[in-house]
Amino acid sequence: MNNALSQARWLLLLGLCAVTSVWADATPPPKAPPKEERPVEILRGFDRLSRESRTCVSCHREKTPSIYHQWGASKHYRANVGCYECHQASTSDKDAIMHKEFVISVVVSPRDCAQCHEKEAAQFERSHHAAAGNILGSLDNRLAEVVEGMPMLDGTSAVTTVGCAGCHGSIVRVNSDGSLKPSTWPNTGIGRINPDGSRGACSACHLRHNFSAAQARDPDNCGRCHLGPDHPQKEIYEESAHGVAFRAHRDKMNLESSKWIVGEDYTAAPTCATCHMSATKDLPVTHDVGDRISWNLRAPVSFRIDEKDLAKGKQVKSWRERRKDMKNVCMNCHGRNVVDAHYEQFDAVVLTYNEKFAKPGLKLMKALYANGLLDKVKFNEDVEWTWFYLWHHEGRRARHGAAMFSPDYTHWNGMFEVANRFYIHMVPEIQARIDKARAEGKTEAADAVQKVLDEVLSSAPHRWFRGEEPPPFWRPDQTDDHGFQLQKTAAP
Repeated sequence: MNNALSQARWLLLLGLCAVTSVWADATPPPKAPPKEERPVEILRGFDRLSRESRTCVSCHREKTPSIYHQWGASKHYRANVGCYECHQASTSDKDAIMHKEFVISVVVSPRDCAQCHEKEAAQFERSHHAAAGNILGSLDNRLAEVVEGMPMLDGTSAVTTVGCAGCHGSIVRVNSDGSLKPSTWPNTGIGRINPDGSRGACSACHLRHNFSAAQARDPDNCGRCHLGPDHPQKEIYEESAHGVAFRAHRDKMNLESSKWIVGEDYTAAPTCATCHMSATKDLPVTHDVGDRISWNLRAPVSFRIDEKDLAKGKQVKSWRERRKDMKNVCMNCHGRNVVDAHYEQFDAVVLTYNEKFAKPGLKLMKALYANGLLDKVKFNEDVEWTWFYLWHHEGRRARHGAAMFSPDYTHWNGMFEVANRFYIHMVPEIQARIDKARAEGKTEAADAVQKVLDEVLSSAPHRWFRGEEPPPFWRPDQTDDHGFQLQKTAAP
């Protein structure tokens, strides 16, 4: 009897569940309200803003709603920092304009940001980022201004304005009425020269008007400028194990954390910011992106980062201290033996590039100029382009690839291209100039350059090119079934 009653109760329960399920399936979901009836997000707390900023917001919430909502989602809004606190200006400022009833400046410079972020602005001021506008006097700028471009915007090359200045920055020039010249503005180049004399643009990394730390920590942020044939750090990072780990575990990176300490707030992967700027348990955040870099990998010949400053008598942080700090970051995920071994490998690639290709290449170029086999006009002769490609494109790729764990950029996109450029392009082009000079009766000049070329090609790293025995780094008689060399021997 009890069993029969039990079964009846179960049947009744199942029947009720089924009826409920059918009723639920048959009942349509509630309709979303029409678009015009949906509540509009309205930021509150304006009574805490200054009178000036309340006035700005009352207009800009309608005129520029995207900017309004970006600011409303920012820490600035939560700290009662409004439009006027950043854009206020003095009538004596070069770029001061009267906007409605207020004197403001369109350009917000690091000097303005320093009113609240004094330490960060001071760190940025001494960084390589702040000096990025120095490109205005470099070979790169000659390419954009003269070789690639022509005067268009206020006498400035459009290629420079839209290309070079977009990352590096340029001088922001002001019209007599305080408005900004279109050839120099808009401009969020990291090394922008501002009307108030300060250098840089905080909004190059902390895009306005969110000014988000999380966005600045994302590798895509750095990839706005650090990519392409001559400085492909973004592509190198993406190919590396670090980049692969970041993409696989992005949701575990805790990018919104206020302190964002590696080993505490996240362990999944490092980003560019992790290594170059962000905090560890032992190191504070820094806005000097070169503070942990020990080699200069941009120049034709790499040098220790403090080398030139020390030669001028400047007291700067030594490359050893910088490397020690970078290793501190590395050792949050790796053992000391792995970190030390990486640096040995990295140094070996840089020294190979320097000693085998960069220093001999530079020596050959100097000999060509000194003996009149090249004129003083830049980029009008083939060997000048060849040399530029070698160090500026391929050489940089190889060095950055070695620094950031990218085998392909170290070899195929790097040293392979360097070697091809040196042996198959540069050497024949130089020999052709020597032969031409000799045919024109310039025997002394031809002999001087030939002597330098012969010295280079007869040296141990290059003598293979003329059919002589290379240094015995590997014994060719020790191979496996596939022909791979097995036994390493001491280098001479």
